[in-house]
Amino acid sequence: MGLISGLLSLPLAPVRGTIWIAEQLLEQAERELGDETTIRRELAAAELRYESGALSLEEFEELEDLLLERLEWLRDAEAEQDWHE
Repeated sequence: MGLISGLLSLPLAPVRGTIWIAEQLLEQAERELGDETTIRRELAAAELRYESGALSLEEFEELEDLLLERLEWLRDAEAEQDWHE
């Protein structure tokens, strides 16, 4: 990058930094959503919260359904990826 183009693009530096941070956050979120261990850990934590009374049965079942759907989606996505390879 030359001196002139560097100076002209300087006002865009904060935007580029913000975009980079957003990309990093997205990658981390995808890793966490796409990690079976994380999902299983969240299921175990939800069960403990239910058993301790921190969650009602309805709240627990709703959270459990959501986590099991994520797990099923992850497994389907992995199977599809394996099929395409």
